[in-house]
Amino acid sequence: MRCPAGRRTLGRMDEPLGHQIPVQPAGEYATIDISRQNAVLAALHGPDPAPAVAAVLAAPQRYAPPVLAAAAAELFVAGRRDEAVFWFYAAQLRARFDANRAADPTAGAAVAALTRHYGPSINRHAFADPAGLRAVVERVVGWDRATPHDYDHRWINLHGMGVFTGATALSRPAAQWGAIAEGTREEYLRGLEEALRDLP
Repeated sequence: MRCPAGRRTLGRMDEPLGHQIPVQPAGEYATIDISRQNAVLAALHGPDPAPAVAAVLAAPQRYAPPVLAAAAAELFVAGRRDEAVFWFYAAQLRARFDANRAADPTAGAAVAALTRHYGPSINRHAFADPAGLRAVVERVVGWDRATPHDYDHRWINLHGMGVFTGATALSRPAAQWGAIAEGTREEYLRGLEEALRDLP
């Protein structure tokens, strides 16, 4: 689902399909400021993304998953494919955590959108080496566990139906986040093993 207001879009992931109906976020949704993230995404999608990629890699904990995924795509294009795989799966894992701690279950559609937009080439490359992929995802899980989430996790709420309906609760109680994070990591590892078992 695309973000409802043009100035709150998250880059190419949110290009509209069909007729656009602008909706101004209200209430707590209006406090979700992703302008810095959008500026970095614009730089990553611009003619010279290298400085933006370097900035993201210097402080990855500060950037929401769409930025990590966009940086991964640029790394892949630049031939830095192993780095691209790591950062794409880091983005995917963090996006799943943000979806799982969001009170609006429809916000999780953003995870699939990220994967569809940035993932195909990276996934094909990664799944060509199952053992290597398993090692990378295990490193991603360890990195996620050890690295702060210093960005506004509510970015994902702008992709849910709650922004239209005016839902008042954006996130599950913070006291639950530790358990949600660990559960998300375990689920992510299980999903990888299932995907690898299904390989021809």
